[in-house]
Amino acid sequence: ATRMRVPSGARRGMLESPLVRWYTVGVVTSDAELVRRAQSGDRRAFETLVQRYQHKAFAVAFGILRREDDALDVAQDAFIKVFKHLDGFQGSSAFYTWLYRIVANLAIDQLRRRGRAAESSFDDAVRQNEDLVGEEANLLPSRLGLNPHREMARRELVEQMNRALGTLSPVHRTVLLLREQEGLSYEELAQVMQCSKGTIMSRLHHARKNLQAALEGYLHGSLELD
Repeated sequence: ATRMRVPSGARRGMLESPLVRWYTVGVVTSDAELVRRAQSGDRRAFETLVQRYQHKAFAVAFGILRREDDALDVAQDAFIKVFKHLDGFQGSSAFYTWLYRIVANLAIDQLRRRGRAAESSFDDAVRQNEDLVGEEANLLPSRLGLNPHREMARRELVEQMNRALGTLSPVHRTVLLLREQEGLSYEELAQVMQCSKGTIMSRLHHARKNLQAALEGYLHGSLELD
């Protein structure tokens, strides 16, 4: 696949740099102020924005793509695109909604380029990245107890939830993850997805309905917690 050329000052591998960690110690600066400084040429301000949102950008990309390497590529490409177009950002929406829009668009575009369903790769992603399972579990009740049988049931439920998410269309998966995982409001979702609030509500309704249908057999026949 063709890679975006990295502009001067923005590069792959910038995530979690020592410079970012040094600069972010101390007083928390607002996104708007960091954007203003970055637009004025302050590289450290931009790197602070990267540090602040890199994990969320990755989580959104992974939620859509179901592949760790692809999600990391999309997250980094998103920050490169943000860097290139930062001067054009007017601040009419929050910085993070603009970033999420770019991440979601890049991830969905990559899915379409694959030409096949993203869920086909999910089994390998789970086996190789068990640490990500806990991040996905925030869609579920936070605690089912420490009993080994309960823990096994919890892990199975998380895997079934992720499988079910994989059956959703990219758009439905995106809007559901941004709502349930990132906590975006309907208004913020409308900005990210560039559609009306009514369309967002409709997409969420259908996404939840389809997710419930995908989980129905498991929930009715397989889950035994007692």
